[in-house]
Amino acid sequence: MNKLLRNFLLGIATMMVGVSHGQTKDLKITILSTMVADYDYLGEWGFSALIESDGHKILFDTGFREETVLENVNSLNVDLSKVYHVFISHNHLDHTGGLISLRKKFMTIDPNALKYVHVGKGIFSERLSNGKNVNDFIDHKKILESLGVEFIFHDGPKEILPNIWTTGVVPRIHNEKNWSGYREIIEGDKIVEDNIPEDQSMVMHTEKGLALISGCGHAGIVNTMEHTHKMFDESLDIYASVGGFHLFAKSDKEIKWTSKQMKKFGVDEFIGAHCTGIDAVYSIRNNNRMDRENCVVGAVGSVFDYEKGIIPGYITK
Repeated sequence: MNKLLRNFLLGIATMMVGVSHGQTKDLKITILSTMVADYDYLGEWGFSALIESDGHKILFDTGFREETVLENVNSLNVDLSKVYHVFISHNHLDHTGGLISLRKKFMTIDPNALKYVHVGKGIFSERLSNGKNVNDFIDHKKILESLGVEFIFHDGPKEILPNIWTTGVVPRIHNEKNWSGYREIIEGDKIVEDNIPEDQSMVMHTEKGLALISGCGHAGIVNTMEHTHKMFDESLDIYASVGGFHLFAKSDKEIKWTSKQMKKFGVDEFIGAHCTGIDAVYSIRNNNRMDRENCVVGAVGSVFDYEKGIIPGYITK
């Protein structure tokens, strides 16, 4: 094999897996929006979290109502004025609703605050319900661009910040159907069921293994974990999973299958927030013989910390 061909193939391999990249020992994920809330924090049907690693920060989703994350960051003493990157997992309003108000608030402190918004390719496609577009994020796009926001589109895996990756579009190998099925989308000349094809999650590469965060996991938590393994060294455990995983409507049989797969991937720290479902979290805990220290319902203010593990809040154990 000549040198040119060898280097070309090596380059392709490097793009497909992340094994050549670094690892972190500094990771903190703080939940800013979900249904359950301790203290005087605000709960809602939505999701948002702040990811911090090695001095880098990215806001993952922005909650539902315009003021929820704003009020919660004030109560939590979390400063978003120096957070320049935002990751939007998918188009639904319960993940995008707070972005305009957050950008307006913090751009007055720093013009780069929440300016670079990472989204999946196709996120601005029309979504139809009874023939009418219901993707509100299309209208938000114009407002956000007028506020100086720059959208960055992703299709495949990409390292957005050091050791912080987007999964890109996740192949639907298993028929998990982690979406509600009441919308349609136009594909070519056909109208088909909207399975939220742009859904993406984020992965942090740590010295303990991989940490996964999802907004709703519409691609399926197992599909996402299999895809994540292929992005990196498949011997790595996905030791921590945080966020919404859309398991609340699943049957006991489906939850048992999901639990078994999670155990196979090495999950031993789990915070199930938003659409995961309270009963689903407790079922996963029971099925995988976890305990109330490492498998909890996520609340506003719940934290996953690389050194300390899960800091759940008072009422969600």
